[in-house]
Amino acid sequence: MAIDDAFHIYDTTLRDGAQQEGLNLSVHDKLTIARHLDELGVGFIEGGWPGANPKDTEFFARAKSELVLKNATFVAFGATRRPYVNAADDVLLGALRNSGAPVVTLVAKAFDRHVDLALKTTLDENLAMIRDSITHLIAEGQRVFLDAEHFFDGYRNNRAYALEVVRVAAESGADVIALCDTNGGMLPDELSQVVHDVLTTSSARLGIHCHNDTGCAVANSMAAISAGATHVQGTLNGYGERTGNADLVTIIANLELKKHQLVLPKNALQEAFRISHAVAEVTNVSSSARQPYVGISAFAHKAGLHASAIKVDPSLYQHEDPQSVGNDMRMLVSDMAGRASIELKSQELGVDLGGDNELIKRIVSRVKDLESQGFSFEAADASFELLIHEEIHGTRLSFFTIEHWSTTVERLEDHSILTKADLTLTVAGEKITCYGSGNGPVNAFDNALRSGLIRFYPELEKLELIDYKVRILEGRLGTSAITRVLVETSDGKREWSTVGVHENVIAASAMALEDAFTFGLLRQERVPQ
Repeated sequence: MAIDDAFHIYDTTLRDGAQQEGLNLSVHDKLTIARHLDELGVGFIEGGWPGANPKDTEFFARAKSELVLKNATFVAFGATRRPYVNAADDVLLGALRNSGAPVVTLVAKAFDRHVDLALKTTLDENLAMIRDSITHLIAEGQRVFLDAEHFFDGYRNNRAYALEVVRVAAESGADVIALCDTNGGMLPDELSQVVHDVLTTSSARLGIHCHNDTGCAVANSMAAISAGATHVQGTLNGYGERTGNADLVTIIANLELKKHQLVLPKNALQEAFRISHAVAEVTNVSSSARQPYVGISAFAHKAGLHASAIKVDPSLYQHEDPQSVGNDMRMLVSDMAGRASIELKSQELGVDLGGDNELIKRIVSRVKDLESQGFSFEAADASFELLIHEEIHGTRLSFFTIEHWSTTVERLEDHSILTKADLTLTVAGEKITCYGSGNGPVNAFDNALRSGLIRFYPELEKLELIDYKVRILEGRLGTSAITRVLVETSDGKREWSTVGVHENVIAASAMALEDAFTFGLLRQERVPQ
């Protein structure tokens, strides 16, 4: 392990996190995510429930030979033995024995109503199931943790029985009893009191496992740790069913940066941003821009007043250094922008304004005017950089000129849709006409523009439109509304975003695409006409 056994960071992304709606992980995905989690330096990675479903069974089989962990310990998850069955004969306990995992986390009922209604057995038999399962797996050479499911609801309903579950598990040899707020309904002050009570009346080592149904999963986890829990469970990026689990990245950053408690290998926290987003790519669930510490907006600043202060000292409007988690400060350009915002954003983009007060004043005025018309440069850095160059040089940077364009959409007799676009361009002093078709007017326009320019700029072959967003702006109703289009483009190495605004959605799209191609050529160090 990367650190000693005094405090556990326990990740359950591959099991509890995978229960999120719309999140479907292949075996290959799980292996990839496990490697990322190990890079982060978590202490334990819960791989899933071997024997419960074919995917997890295959994952554990492949993990034995394909998963080499440098920091983490691999964990198998499963339930206690079934009622009135010998532990040695229980099929699912057998799968845990044979999983190859050195640690097993057993889930057990701590809520008396669940024992009665879900397990359909007696309270005494449930305690026997806990005792027998733990002692059996320990005898087989595995370390055992216990997840006390629905503990806090059980504590409210029958405190004595919930505490008895903890006592029996500890006396049977479980190293940790994790108190689970399975329904996610607790609040920090109440939860910390319960954890304190359990620690006072028990010799057990306690952990905490929180869900986010009250929006308090991280706060509840921190409260439990403050009350004495030394083992915390969560998922990367807060994945999980309903509203998710406690976000382990936020908990780790809070512990290391706020509580000054080292829980990962030294300097590993600086990889948090990269790993958080790498896992988001694997899960195909977009990261929240507003995620604490590692969201792309976590250290983004929009107000001119903020920018002025940050120019003097970034800590005046930032609670931590973004680099501590591998993130960056970002300046957003909007109608709130002032001189400081423009200067800082230009520096971020690598454009030197040379302290030219008149130039900066023109850029500020231009941004405010365009945003009043519906433009938004917050998510369109490429269009903003082109605007800066236009103000610096006194003219728009141009590699080509679109003289005329038209698009047609035709429904044929067989009910298929035929979409075409034709453009007249001037490139390097030569006027050309180009054509394209596609699955819609924007796609057809993109293909036509590309086909006309490729002879002059073969590097455009690499460009790919990877995202396209349309927003109807306020101010008009119905189909006559102003439309804003954001286009994201990639050359295979980096991405950039451009914006267009017009009453006509195709015209707005054409503006955004023209900026996208122009910026792409600028990145290739082409010299404008």
